[in-house]
This record gives sequence, structure tokens and C-alpha cells, in this order.
Amino acid sequence: MDCDKGFSSSYMLLKPEELTFFDLVNILFSTDIEKRKFVDSAEVKEEDFQRRWLIFISIIVQKLLQFFSKPISFFGSLTEMWLNLLSSNGGFGSLLLNTMEGKVVIPEKTSASFLSFTGNYDLRTELDRNIKHGDPRYYAELSIMASKASYENKEYLETIVNHHWEMELLGSYDFWNDYQDKATTQAFLLRDKKDDHDTIVLAFRGTEPFDADAWCSDFDLSWYEIPDVGRIHGGFMKALGLQKCLGWPKEMKQNSSRPAPLAYYALRDILEGILSQNDQTKYIVTGHSLGGALAILFPAVLAFHDEKLLLDRLQGIYTFGQPRVGDGNFGKYMENMLEQNTIPYYRFVYGSDIVPRLPYDDKALMFKHFGTCLYYNRNYEVQVVEEEPNKNYFSLRGAIPMMVNAFFELIRSFTISSTKGRDYKERWFLRGFRVTGLVLPGVPAHLIQDYVNSTRLGSANVFLSGTKKQE
Repeated sequence: MDCDKGFSSSYMLLKPEELTFFDLVNILFSTDIEKRKFVDSAEVKEEDFQRRWLIFISIIVQKLLQFFSKPISFFGSLTEMWLNLLSSNGGFGSLLLNTMEGKVVIPEKTSASFLSFTGNYDLRTELDRNIKHGDPRYYAELSIMASKASYENKEYLETIVNHHWEMELLGSYDFWNDYQDKATTQAFLLRDKKDDHDTIVLAFRGTEPFDADAWCSDFDLSWYEIPDVGRIHGGFMKALGLQKCLGWPKEMKQNSSRPAPLAYYALRDILEGILSQNDQTKYIVTGHSLGGALAILFPAVLAFHDEKLLLDRLQGIYTFGQPRVGDGNFGKYMENMLEQNTIPYYRFVYGSDIVPRLPYDDKALMFKHFGTCLYYNRNYEVQVVEEEPNKNYFSLRGAIPMMVNAFFELIRSFTISSTKGRDYKERWFLRGFRVTGLVLPGVPAHLIQDYVNSTRLGSANVFLSGTKKQE
């Protein structure tokens, strides 16, 4: 590293911007990784070929994503516009008729009715009226709906939170990533003061399908080892607010060239300000996919900084389709921290979802899950397990059962509205993704729809033990 690395006792940092073809090829044939410009590592050599191969893949993918980021974003914008054009005009047939009559309704990208690509999978906006505060499922239901809403624009959030849920939107934010040199991390805060309780919800946005920057965070296999904490996924740490050249000092170093705040520091200060005004106010943290990774790393850094007020008021952590974020030592550190502070942590995994099974839990990648895993099958029956089945996803033995399961999920999409009610009806757009599951079953299983269904249809008993203060 070219700057202070005192916060990290060991590290492996990938730098796509310094990639050269010669270095890229040589990393596969030479163990001398210190000689590769795009790899900055505390280790001089890397003897394990599998690790070097994964570095090779990671850096190639990041470079391609950076190179094609604008075309990817443009294609995503066109796709979203088309989907919203269809919905605004009542479908394809009505759109044709409106076109001929000159009455086409053009959706505005900043309007409350404009949905993201992710939002088009599941059009539900209301909370389940059968799950009230006091129901053990309440925070899980609120968390997945907040995670779902986090993909949408500010006008949508204001409408949904303030008017549909009758709660208060405290703010929607874009946060800076020092390593990508742009604002690439999003989160929002809401306040739920209904039924004589006061709960803040912090929801981190996950990976949007056409957001190359977020995909770079996912594929960035850089890691940093924090003394007495463990090794943590570098891409996720950078998205949360890791300061370039400084790491995680307790206070953020002011940088006049930084146009937006860093997520961890800004959110910590906002929450601290709110919580200090009322000793009855609590908060929960949540997120789907990449958002889930940030949701569990946020309290990890709070613990590293010994933020007693924020740890004491943390009511629970709810993540959905969350990838692995650290090694075994980090997992032990977090389990001890969560137990000492009596903080419930629920990691939801639905079916064959590929994301919780990545990065791999093996000798090459070292990543491991920890905490309570709530595993839901296609009938939304839940099991509390240490690790989801088929933990590393890609296996010949598991491929056929997953494809068979995906087939029954496709069948279910046509029948679930009659068996579970109109709120569970699936549209053609989602059914199209169900079809891809016949070949890649882990992809449609990651969508928001099944996680919303899991919190609503799954058993409440799994939330009754180990809770902190479900008052």
C-alpha cells in the first residue's frame, strides 16, 4: 500500500485501475504477487493457484464492469423506462391503443409511481395488516419491506413511508465510496412511532441489476484483517465507508474533495443524535443482497469503535439473501459481540438463492457465515440451521434437485394467488425470471418476492427465542 495501513495487520487489495495485460497473465504462472501492480498485498508470495485464479477472475470482472458501466447503465435505464411505460399505460395492448390515439402516458423517473427494475418483480406496497407490532414477525416484515423500498427513488419512499405505512421518512441518502471515487452506496431511514413504540429502521440498498459500481463491490475480493476482529471483504468495507489510506479511525477525516459523506460515519452520527434525545427510541438495521452485507458490517464497525449507546439501542439485524462478509475469526468476533450486547441477528435464506452461498466457504476464499440462519423452502416452511444446504452452490450433486425445485416454483407462480390470496399474485415479468431458474435456479431465488412471502407466511416461532427487547 502507498499509504498508512496501521489499521490492518494483513491485507490483499485489488486495484483494477492499475491492471496491465502482462501482470494479469503472469499472476497465473508466478507466485510473486508483490510484483503485480494491480495487487497490493501484505504477502510476498501466493502459492495457492486457486487463490491466484480467483484474483485473476475478480480483477477481470471488475475491469469489464468499469469499461462497460455506461452502456450497462443506459440499457438499464431503457429497460426500466419500458417497464414503467407499459404499467403507466395499462399493458402492451393499451400502450398500442394510446399510441394510435396520441394519448401515451410518459412516466417520470423521479415520480412516486416510477419503479426500479427490482421493484417491478413485486408491486406490493402495503405492510401485511395481519402482522401488528407485538407479533414476533413484525420487525422481519417491516425490514423486508424497507429493504424492498430501498431500491426506489425518493418520491416513492416519501409516498410509501409517509402515506401508505403512516410512518416518517427521516432521509434518503447517497454515500461516497473513497475507492470508486463517487457516491455509490444508498440507504434510508424511517421512524415507526405507531402503537406506543419508537423504532428507527436503517435500510441499505442492495445491488441493482444494472449498477456496475455495486457489482464491482460484490466482485472485489480484496480483504483487510483488523487486529482482534478478523479478515473482512474489502468491497463491502469500501461501500460502507472505509477511508482510503486510513481504514476505520473512530472519527472521519474531513476531506474537502469528497462531495458526499461516508455511509458509516454519517449514519452513526444521525442515529446517535436521534437516540440521545429519547432513551426509549430503538433501531433496527436491514438490507437485501449487498444491502444485507452492509447491514451486518455496520454494527461490526460500531463494536470496533466501542459505540455503547448505539449497540445498546440496536433492536435487531435482519438480512435477506446476504453474502458472506468475513472469515472464521470475524464470525467468532461477531457472535461474541452480538451475544454480549444481546442483539438478535436473523439471516434469511430462501431456497436455492445463490448470493448467500458466495463468496465460497473454502480454503481459497476463507469466507464463512455466522449467526442464526433462517432457511425457507419453496413452501415457505422455515428451519433454523447453522448453514444453508448446498453451502457453496455449484455442485453436480445439487444441480438437478435445484432445477426440479425451480420447476415447481414456476408452477407455484400460477397457483399461489388462489392458495394464499391476491396479495401473492405473480406477474408475467417475475414468471419470466422463474423460467431462467430451470437453468440457473439460484438467480430467481434471490429476488425480493420470495423473501417478502417468507416473512409473511413463515412461522413466527423462530423469532421467539434470543430476542433482545421485542417490546
